Amino acid sequence: MGRPRPARYGARDPGVWLWRACWILAGLVAVGALGIFFAAPALNLIFKGFVDENGHPTISVMAQTFQSARTWRIIRFTLGQAALGAILCLILGVPGAHLLYRVRWPGRTVVRGLVSVPFVLPTVVVGVAFRTLLAANGRLGFLGLDGSWQAITAALVFFNYSVVVRTVGATWSQLDPRRAQAAAALGAGPVRVWRTVTLPALAPAIASAASVVFLFCASAFGIVLVLGGTRYSTLETEIYTQTVEFLDLPTASALSVLQIAVTGFCLFLSGRAQRSLQRSLGDAAPSPLPFRGRRDGLPVAVTAAVVLGLLLAPILTLVERSFQRDGAWSLVNYRDLVTIPDGSGMVVTVWQTLINSLTTAVWATLLAVGLGVVVALLLSRRPTSRLGRTSLSIGDAAFMLPLGVSAVTVGFGFLITLDRPPLDLRTSPVLVPIAQAMVAIPLVTRVLLPPLRGVDPRQQEAASALGATPWRVLGTIDCAGAGPIPGVGDRVRVLHLAR
Repeated sequence: MGRPRPARYGARDPGVWLWRACWILAGLVAVGALGIFFAAPALNLIFKGFVDENGHPTISVMAQTFQSARTWRIIRFTLGQAALGAILCLILGVPGAHLLYRVRWPGRTVVRGLVSVPFVLPTVVVGVAFRTLLAANGRLGFLGLDGSWQAITAALVFFNYSVVVRTVGATWSQLDPRRAQAAAALGAGPVRVWRTVTLPALAPAIASAASVVFLFCASAFGIVLVLGGTRYSTLETEIYTQTVEFLDLPTASALSVLQIAVTGFCLFLSGRAQRSLQRSLGDAAPSPLPFRGRRDGLPVAVTAAVVLGLLLAPILTLVERSFQRDGAWSLVNYRDLVTIPDGSGMVVTVWQTLINSLTTAVWATLLAVGLGVVVALLLSRRPTSRLGRTSLSIGDAAFMLPLGVSAVTVGFGFLITLDRPPLDLRTSPVLVPIAQAMVAIPLVTRVLLPPLRGVDPRQQEAASALGATPWRVLGTIDCAGAGPIPGVGDRVRVLHLAR
């Protein structure tokens, strides 16, 4: 018996037309949101770099910007610190990925959660934490690194370390162990097995993590602004400076063009690595290895040094300073959260600010998850035509662009684009959650795409052959595959459809 053929609905079946219409409508909604709330504001601001004061097209502003020695110094520092940050994250993160995802030991889940904390902290908070730690009166003030490029690099590694650990670790946990076992059985030592079997299999995940970390480091804003000030400017901070302090939109637009080019290149590399990643995974579902003492000594030493020296030290220093006022231990700082201290210049309490932030975050989350699910489902389709596959590749890159484009570019683009009815949102409270949602949609999509693309098409074909409608296949196979444990229970759901 051959593979069961999926049931085919007639071309005039109302269900088929409704199914196609819904996909078209979902695509139009997703593309429309991207176009209105990202592409139009960003392009409108960038367009300012190609016109003169009278509105005539010109490239003189672009030429003047890139003839400036300051511009090239900023470009060199941006790319240099991003490359150094990515390299250090890989050197420190790969041993952590092995220890936290490939080896089984008590407390592993707790340490995984601890490692993920820095990535969810606001970048300004990260900058303040390192500034407090490295200040002259800080715990590490004797190092003299306050306001240095080394402090910026350390903070970037602190922020992006978990990206490498999670990306490489998730792949490492899925590698087919039989390849390494076969190499060891043929006489290869541990180093040779790592170099000839494990490393090539992890290479796509490492390349993907490196490109994403490079992108995050190159587009860092709060960390660089707090730790480096105007001495160490990056493309992101310079765009902010030119826009806010000098009101020089043409120069800021020229720099935004370069930043978008860097973003596109990083996303291109990440996309190629992601496509190669599936070929490195086997069909086996390996379980974590037991802790092997001396053989896992190096990952333990590196990870312990990173967690204790790099991750915990800034956070604990920030907590310690929160209980101090004028050099003495006190709870005054926490009492001030519910009051407006005299001379602070605040118009609302910190508590009210927190409520406003949480309200904005809830609305941004709802928008980002709703549109992110739609985008992920669209990008997970498997078109048979070359045109369809090309369109999906272009769409994948387009929906990832907000991840690396300057927030200043998007924000000021909002102000000069959404300034007339029916989308005059400059004074509307919905503007902030919309802007935040546009940046978060790529993150939601990246989380959902791997499990959606990993759904076995034979599961879908079997469900269709058993009479399931496309809607039911989508709900019971595709969407369920994007759950916490993708793939578990797929066969049970198919059998359920047969009843």
